[in-house]
Amino acid sequence: MTDAAMDKSSRPEATIEISLGKLQQLFNSFDPRPRSRSRCRRIFVGWAEETAMQLPLKRSFICRRASYADQPRSGAAIHNYFAYQQQQSRRRLRLIFHDGRIALAVGIAFLFVCILIRQVAHSFGSGTASEIIAEGMLIAGWVAMWRPLDTFLYDWWPIRRRGQVLGKLSEMDVVVRPA
Repeated sequence: MTDAAMDKSSRPEATIEISLGKLQQLFNSFDPRPRSRSRCRRIFVGWAEETAMQLPLKRSFICRRASYADQPRSGAAIHNYFAYQQQQSRRRLRLIFHDGRIALAVGIAFLFVCILIRQVAHSFGSGTASEIIAEGMLIAGWVAMWRPLDTFLYDWWPIRRRGQVLGKLSEMDVVVRPA
């Protein structure tokens, strides 16, 4: 049986339950999104980052003073909050790549200048001073390339992974149950 043919309820899913005294602990009264600095948000993201990305997520809130009527409002607010955070993560990734392109252009220009200075140093002869200047310019040029290479090779991975986690959290099933 294929994954598409399986009933959604028969698929394994990762579940976390958070027990709250009242649903207002999750929400700011002026804004129906979960509190951005709340302990619940840190639990959501941290737990989701540790969970396999292949499993669907489900959150259960056990509230002593909640009713089943709170579920649609809570689910929509949580979905909206994490969708917004995912958009911010995508925006940050675009900005990092933009800055990386600028750093790459500057780095290549500086490397080119360093190579020119190196050639000029070699034209003065093969003395110790010209060798030191030539090798120093070559090293300085390649050091200038470190930041763009770091950006394009490594910096974007954690941001992309966090965006995927936030996207998954924006689509998770949310269940509010009275205690």
